[in-house]
Amino acid sequence: MDIADLLALPFRYKPWRPRHLGLIVDSLRAVRGEAKPHAEHLGAAIDWLCRAQDVRDGQSDAGGVSAGWSFEDGWLPSYPETTGYIIETFLAAAELLRRPELVQRARRMIDWELSIQQRDGAFPGHFGEPGSKPVIFNTGQIMHGMVAGYVQLQRQDCLAAAVRAGHWLAEQQDDDGCFRHFEHHDTPHVYNTRATWPLLSTGLLAGEQRLIDAAKRHMDWALAQQTDSGWFEANAFVPWRSPFTHTIAYAIRGFLEAGVLLGEERYLNAALKAGRGIAGAQRQDGWLAGTFKDGWVADARYCCLTGAAQMSMNWTRLAQATGAEALRENARAAIRYLKTQQRLDHPAAEVRGGIAGSAPIWGDYSRFEYPNWAAKFFADALIMDMADIAVPPVPKRQGATHG
Repeated sequence: MDIADLLALPFRYKPWRPRHLGLIVDSLRAVRGEAKPHAEHLGAAIDWLCRAQDVRDGQSDAGGVSAGWSFEDGWLPSYPETTGYIIETFLAAAELLRRPELVQRARRMIDWELSIQQRDGAFPGHFGEPGSKPVIFNTGQIMHGMVAGYVQLQRQDCLAAAVRAGHWLAEQQDDDGCFRHFEHHDTPHVYNTRATWPLLSTGLLAGEQRLIDAAKRHMDWALAQQTDSGWFEANAFVPWRSPFTHTIAYAIRGFLEAGVLLGEERYLNAALKAGRGIAGAQRQDGWLAGTFKDGWVADARYCCLTGAAQMSMNWTRLAQATGAEALRENARAAIRYLKTQQRLDHPAAEVRGGIAGSAPIWGDYSRFEYPNWAAKFFADALIMDMADIAVPPVPKRQGATHG
């Protein structure tokens, strides 16, 4: 951050506002919430996500989920990328919490996503505002919602949309399996494995060999970026910075699920190597650094709360898929820490039940913001630990074909 950016921070984030100041003071004092049973924290996270959907009612993006609440802009527009994968969270929570209304909310998310799919199959990037271009990763995350809509709600329109999006992804891929076009910051990213995971699922469900082959090519390119320690090169938003725990976790989950779907030990082993490597860097209280260098050297003094939630899921999922049962304790330690960061009794609806981007709140990841994906991944981590299931469930081949 240069001096001009530093000087602009107070005007950008308005720390003098009472609610903002209160949250900053709480971070300075290291105020922590009380850890309650999983179901209470899960219900609060889902309620926060429901509010994030409801604030868009009456707007052109109604049905989607607000990207979150920030000091800078308040409640943000609906975010196509993360609304896509919140669908699977609401379907899982509906069953576990016995809240059938969450299924209807998921259906509204699906309908909104379908309404904004482009003619070429891609989905819009960012908030879908005029001029926004599609992004490989974002389109892949929306495909998660389409797969969930087909597998769990039997919606054929979702599979058709996923197939169209999958062919768009395949068209953007270079011969070596890397995605270099329609990329965030025009930079190749290993964490696109989390986008090629639904590409693979779609190919298997629809009998589309082209999509399966494209997913494998990217996985193989990404696998070549793994170092001896299990860390991944080319996995940060920009090449001159260390990757966030958030993107590291994305990469791990993509390898893990591709390995499960294909029965491919190379991919499972890559996920397990990285998962064990970062587990060794976890503090006893569950805290994880916000960024890591090769060798799992912590490169930040704040915690990326989103990444901690994602790693909890990854560790649980690795235990389920590979039998690495010791990693369940890492998953539960992360949950225990995250519970202390979720304010169940905060008077502000924007804060109550949500999860901030960073702890302290001014950390570099989603600074002064409560992103919807932090609450989503925390909810997933809780569901997976409570029910010992995968979120989303592993799809089975349906034998459908699309020409």
